Amino acid sequence: MEGLVKGLMKVALDAVAGDDDDDARRSHSPSRDERSRSTWAQVVSSGHEDEAEPEAGGRNRWSSRNEENDNEGNEGGWETVDSGKRNQQHGQRRRPEKAPAETWSAFKRHPDEQQYMDHAKNAVNVEPTREELDDLSKACSKLWELDLNRLVPGKDYEIDCGGGKKVYQKGDMASDCLFSWLSDDILRRPTYSRFCSLLDNYNPDERCKEVVTSEEKHEQTAFIEEISRTAPVKYLYHYLVSKEIISDNYEHFKRMMCGLWFDLYGRGGVSGSSSAFEHVFVGEIKRREEKEVSGFHNWIQFYLEEAKGRVDYQGYILPRRRGAYPDSETQVLTIQFEWNGILKSVSTTLLGVSPEFEIALYTLCFFVGGEDNHVNLGPYSVNLKCYRLGNDKIGSVFPIAEC
Repeated sequence: MEGLVKGLMKVALDAVAGDDDDDARRSHSPSRDERSRSTWAQVVSSGHEDEAEPEAGGRNRWSSRNEENDNEGNEGGWETVDSGKRNQQHGQRRRPEKAPAETWSAFKRHPDEQQYMDHAKNAVNVEPTREELDDLSKACSKLWELDLNRLVPGKDYEIDCGGGKKVYQKGDMASDCLFSWLSDDILRRPTYSRFCSLLDNYNPDERCKEVVTSEEKHEQTAFIEEISRTAPVKYLYHYLVSKEIISDNYEHFKRMMCGLWFDLYGRGGVSGSSSAFEHVFVGEIKRREEKEVSGFHNWIQFYLEEAKGRVDYQGYILPRRRGAYPDSETQVLTIQFEWNGILKSVSTTLLGVSPEFEIALYTLCFFVGGEDNHVNLGPYSVNLKCYRLGNDKIGSVFPIAEC
């Protein structure tokens, strides 16, 4: 009895110390054969994911420590790469908002049992015009206008661009984190929260075969269902129907979107080790002569990883045009950073855009555009690069600032 009491006390203390995301995990612990994912420390340090015991459930765990415990080591075996920058921020900037993991357990239920937001109101015009059907740039501009869930710099979040550098320059030009703060409610918005719940479903090592559980499939399907109620995705649907690329059946469209973004395919010589969503939004680690970050083009993933100390922002890449330097209002930013000590030498990110906007934008380019797609997004000129794997898979898609 005494041992039982001690065990229960330990569980309670662990929960207080920060394991408040246990409810968002699998309802049961899978067998060792199912657990193919490794923690970041195992992936990055050993290079042999099979030699180390994976974390139960296989997922990277969201940081949920209290502010006063930030310096008491790291969570889940990850290396903290920018703790100095994070410590400099305490007392003068808002505490980084963690992902609302306490809501994720509901996302694991069957999609038919979940609750979703209402569909975009009919007052929003999601029918493409003839000019937009004939001009991809105009269609992309329309998507930008329809992103009613996009954040406002200075109101919803703030960034500190730090110093600029050339791609080849070594050294950290940023004394602080890129994100100074993010409003507390942002990651609790329906599409943002569902997007965040997907980010820890993957092993970043592109040589590691992914295992997708039924709960993760529910998360994927429910995410597509949620964003399908937004104006950008409705516009995408009507656009593809008008171009006769897909049939006029919204249920078929949602199934197509789920397959396009979440079906597994091979990368790095290993079948079933990657997907469009993992590569574009989560990021992967290539193992060639040197390790390098591949993909990782999403600002939400960047914010969360930076808040947990796994991303070290190194500064922005100097624009080609003199005088066009970024500031805290910039929403298209080319940066350099390290992810758990591994360099991403150049990456352009769309800051503050909603998950539904990026999904719709990149899907549109995949079906209608080419490898290079020179378009306008509001005040920004970008080249949306789209690489295909065969005719039916997204290899990679990301923006390049044209200024």
